Amino acid sequence: MVAEGQFTGRVVVVTGGAGGIGRAVCEGFAAEGASVAVVDVQGTQEAATALAEQHGVPTRGYELDVSDRAAVGVVMDAVVADLGSLDILVTLAGGSLGTPKVLEDIEAEHVDLVVDVNVKGTFYCAQAALVRMPQDGSIVTVSSIGGRQPSPVTGVPYAASKAAVLGLTRRLAREVGERGQRVNAVAPGLFLTGRLQQMYDEMPDSERNEVLSAIPLARFPELREIVDPVLFLAGPGASYITGVVLDVNGGRFMPL
Repeated sequence: MVAEGQFTGRVVVVTGGAGGIGRAVCEGFAAEGASVAVVDVQGTQEAATALAEQHGVPTRGYELDVSDRAAVGVVMDAVVADLGSLDILVTLAGGSLGTPKVLEDIEAEHVDLVVDVNVKGTFYCAQAALVRMPQDGSIVTVSSIGGRQPSPVTGVPYAASKAAVLGLTRRLAREVGERGQRVNAVAPGLFLTGRLQQMYDEMPDSERNEVLSAIPLARFPELREIVDPVLFLAGPGASYITGVVLDVNGGRFMPL
């Protein structure tokens, strides 16, 4: 049975869609009726098949290195050909990518890797998607609390790249707003999946306690608590919202 919901008839591209948060976001869109393109460096076919079986919506998996501009264009064309359109993009691909956190250990190749994926990859995907989107198309980029304030969990390249994503988001929103297209960002706090869970587990008890005690809600989030904000910004309920960053961190960072 095909799901019916606010995204029925819409095609959503989720980069990083085979990861922990990415899969949850894909499931959220599929549950609301969207056709979903799962884009990641690996595991995409498995994730797409699981979505189709669970929610009965059209899905496709595409393996892609988002830092490869030419490959990004090829995949976006394939999405339109395979699924019929491209209405929404969520740019979850990125992270600290296993690079060192300690300043003295960071080499040039670490900086290049993080910036290439987090900043260039976000830009390449947004640029390619926007020219293929209808006038009511929407992009949700993914920054981080680490790009909003210093974080004990990640290093300088990650923080710089996630801060850059916010500038990119605002400029894109200004650039395409007159066309009716919207570009917004989410800045998640500590969602403990994958590498981030490993990094947190390896921290001394004192640092882990410090991280938790800095969260006013006094707990770590559930995956649905990032999925719902992403769906909101991408959907009709946010039709007059563009160029904003939605902080999803339990109150750890409270901007003026």
